[in-house]
Amino acid sequence: MTLAETLARFDAMPVVTTLEILGQWRGSGVPTGHDMDGLLEAYAWYGKSFVSEEVVHPLLFRNRAGETYAIDPRRIPLALSRFHALTRNAGARALFALATPLFRTRAPRARLRAVTHRGVTTAAMVYDHLPIIDYFRRVDARTLLGLMDLRGSAPFFFQLERDA
Repeated sequence: MTLAETLARFDAMPVVTTLEILGQWRGSGVPTGHDMDGLLEAYAWYGKSFVSEEVVHPLLFRNRAGETYAIDPRRIPLALSRFHALTRNAGARALFALATPLFRTRAPRARLRAVTHRGVTTAAMVYDHLPIIDYFRRVDARTLLGLMDLRGSAPFFFQLERDA
């Protein structure tokens, strides 16, 4: 879908409350032509964990053994997403895998809040150290559509499916 189509779809979806989204969620990107399309999946992004409104792990990754771990998002250079060849090649992924012990954290790096965006108040994840807010809308009982609002960038869309 195009960015405009995805925005229209997002705007038409029902809101969700912060308490409704507590739990662990598996993520995937929604292709709209954004620089980050496919990037998180290429680096084994798993999803997000909402433990409480005050304890949120915005970036969960999965290792080869299938274990999930949280990454501190301020250690990830998001600006590199513009350099598709660099960020999407096997060598860069291998370097990221080797460096993950430096990126891991047990501390929460975001919070959940009800925030008004595009004229509607819905659950949002506010990053602690980055100019990013993720807004959520309900697709169905087990699925959310997320809109990442990063200052200076077009919206990036992703989908979250509740873990069993």
